[in-house]
Amino acid sequence: MNFNRFRIEWECRRGMRELDEMIMPFYKNHFDNLSEAQQTTFVEMLKFTDPELFRWLMNQEKAPQPEMQQLVELIQKSLEV
Repeated sequence: MNFNRFRIEWECRRGMRELDEMIMPFYKNHFDNLSEAQQTTFVEMLKFTDPELFRWLMNQEKAPQPEMQQLVELIQKSLEV
């Protein structure tokens, strides 16, 4: 699938600094290595609000779809390095 990279990068810029520090590095360092399905899920995930994303990434709630939850876990693992 052909993604609009400028738009995705813009949507990675969140209102919460904590999210910026998790989502943008993941996008820059790992997006190209994701499967097409994972890339699509990532783009869909960016449509959710900052508080929702924050709760998922902080393990306060599970993401609404299993594919999204798997992506949340990938983002979390990428931060452990």
